[in-house]
Amino acid sequence: MSITAERKETLIKEHGRGKGDTGSPEVQVAILTERIQNLTQHFKTHAKDNHSRRGLLMLVNQRRSLLDYLRHNDEQRYTDIIAKLGLRK
Repeated sequence: MSITAERKETLIKEHGRGKGDTGSPEVQVAILTERIQNLTQHFKTHAKDNHSRRGLLMLVNQRRSLLDYLRHNDEQRYTDIIAKLGLRK
């Protein structure tokens, strides 16, 4: 359910704004999105796992908060990350 260190490093390199950037909202949203996708796959086989479902809801809320922050401060970065991750249809 968690992501591997290698996958996390590729996400940081892909979405980071500079070398070693791990704290920018884009990187945090990308990592949260990966974790949310992994949990979504987990629920396809473990439908009654309510403890993990609570964790999923907390991750979704945290990602929503980061996206709201990004939209409020820099609209262009917000639209770029939404398009890159495919979060809106």
